[in-house]
Amino acid sequence: MSEPTNNKQETATKPEESSTAAADFTKYKTAADIVNNVLKKLVPLVVEGAKVIDLCVEGDKLLEQGTGAVYNKSVKGVKVSKGIAFPTCVSVNNAVAHFSPLASDPSAAQTLAAGDVVKLHLGAHIDGYAAVSAETVVVGAGPDAPVTGRKADVLQAAWTAAEAAMRLVKVGNKNWQVTDAVAKVAAAFDCKPVEGMLSCEQSQNVIDGKKRIILNPSEAQKKEFETVTFAEGEVWGIDILVSTGEDGKARLEESRTSIYQKESAVTYQLKMKTSRAVFTEVQKKAGAFPFNLRWLEDEKRARLGLQEAVQHNLVKPYEVVFTPAGTYVAAFHFTIALLPGGPALITHPPLWYKPELVKSEKQLEDEELKELLTKPLRESKKAKKKAKTEGEEAKAAA
Repeated sequence: MSEPTNNKQETATKPEESSTAAADFTKYKTAADIVNNVLKKLVPLVVEGAKVIDLCVEGDKLLEQGTGAVYNKSVKGVKVSKGIAFPTCVSVNNAVAHFSPLASDPSAAQTLAAGDVVKLHLGAHIDGYAAVSAETVVVGAGPDAPVTGRKADVLQAAWTAAEAAMRLVKVGNKNWQVTDAVAKVAAAFDCKPVEGMLSCEQSQNVIDGKKRIILNPSEAQKKEFETVTFAEGEVWGIDILVSTGEDGKARLEESRTSIYQKESAVTYQLKMKTSRAVFTEVQKKAGAFPFNLRWLEDEKRARLGLQEAVQHNLVKPYEVVFTPAGTYVAAFHFTIALLPGGPALITHPPLWYKPELVKSEKQLEDEELKELLTKPLRESKKAKKKAKTEGEEAKAAA
């Protein structure tokens, strides 16, 4: 989507702006369709004995194939940039996110076991307009053997929280409304959102914009975090991560970081020749989006070359963090646009999650949230007209 403008009259009088916005939305949707097609092939591969690294490599290969098949005509002599917007990650059980090992890592041997709670997270972009999606699958579960116990609690909590968030990311609402609703839903299932996890506004070539939502903030984060209001024209990537842990806290463990992203706002002249060579390769292969070290020519040289870039904040790491052993994390990520006609989901609903597969003994009791979940994402024109008429009548009566 184009950046929103504050002047509504000006927007209305420039048809080329609305046609540009429509073209941008089409690119978002094309990217989302590619992501969905990849997940359609990836979800059936989440089986007992599957190697995590194989799933990650396969996901990235399918994303490259999908984006490589579209938008191949140059526009005014310029090729349309396209590719992976977020490398495929497969994070298991208490691994929160960003797990995508290299062949040289000790964790590359990890395989899936029956009952594992597996988060798939990946994204594609067309011309810098990104659709990122995540969903959670339980290995071996099915209609005859549904998920139960704490795994069911955390899955149902995460998906119910995602559905609530979809309905709260709307023009005029504030980010804290989403934070509070996710916390309330998680509590109903005796779970906690993962502390400090962020959802960000998106724009062309940006998936980590300055307007943000935070989950389960610490006291210090509550004081520092900026209150923002959702506005028409915005696109958001909403990341819902819920844990069965008591406090939702996560920490670094032995797992090595493999996903990084260039910081567009930071400039620094790298001193080491290896650092400069690696940084140039990163810019060429990933541009503004996160990348996996696996994509670079020489993994060992890449790790060495990135050290200086990370030290001077030219590149940021997506660290792999874990909740305590024996806990489970479930995740859903969706991309949503605040269009003039109302909110519209860019990404597709989860492929694996269905109520009949997840049987928690707990349920949401909060009447306000239960009512919210019955509402459609956007009101019909008839409902809007009725609300407007009732509002005008109330004003006249006053």
